[in-house]
Amino acid sequence: MTNQYSPSELLICLASRVMEDGTTAFIGTGIPMLAASLAQNMHAPNLIPIFEFGGTGAILEKLPLAVGDMRTYNKAIAASGICDIMETAQRGFVEFGFLGGAQIDCYGNLNSTVIGDHKNPKVRLPGSGGANDVGSCCWRTIAIMRHDKRRFIEKIDFITTPGYLSGPGAREEAGLPANTGPYRVVTNLCVMGYDDHTKRMKLLSLNPGVSMENVIENTGFELLMADEITANKPPTPEELRILRQQVDPDGLYR
Repeated sequence: MTNQYSPSELLICLASRVMEDGTTAFIGTGIPMLAASLAQNMHAPNLIPIFEFGGTGAILEKLPLAVGDMRTYNKAIAASGICDIMETAQRGFVEFGFLGGAQIDCYGNLNSTVIGDHKNPKVRLPGSGGANDVGSCCWRTIAIMRHDKRRFIEKIDFITTPGYLSGPGAREEAGLPANTGPYRVVTNLCVMGYDDHTKRMKLLSLNPGVSMENVIENTGFELLMADEITANKPPTPEELRILRQQVDPDGLYR
């Protein structure tokens, strides 16, 4: 067992640390599932993961391959369906939503639909799935992404998932619930949040070996800075052991 870690393993550990014990979290395929399983094993045994196809409160003893995998129902509180899950979010019962995307802007709007013009795209992506519902209705949305200028851009090609839209008050004007919206962005370079007044993305902490200049160089818009930029701790030996031996022993995602 080596304490050296991959960028993916760092990303999983950082996302896991954001997950709070005793909360509900809408979990997507891939890194969010590994992060949720790691959190249950480390610091959040009472985390209630919620999956799009109906699994609520599963104990993630074995890694699901997707949000409809039977393991998303393992020892769960409830096994329902997609309509029930979306209604649960709409009624305000889901605290965190974990999402990814191909593009994100300074207000946390996410694109996972197309690159280029919607009618004649250069690339057609998987689309929304539940991403619009998660970003619209969960109290706090956390984006987990690779960090470079192709993804962090001034204006995204399509809004799949609403963030703060065009700035302060825009979510409420669009009819979305008040006091909801983007909360954190976890990347291979840093962790970011949002300014309370402008709703623009703000650098909070740097990953090991990453400088502020690295983050700025890989961000295609002006990034606000927290009063104090802190340092994110690397994965601990215990986090790596659980991740490699229990969560994803076959290395399917990490």
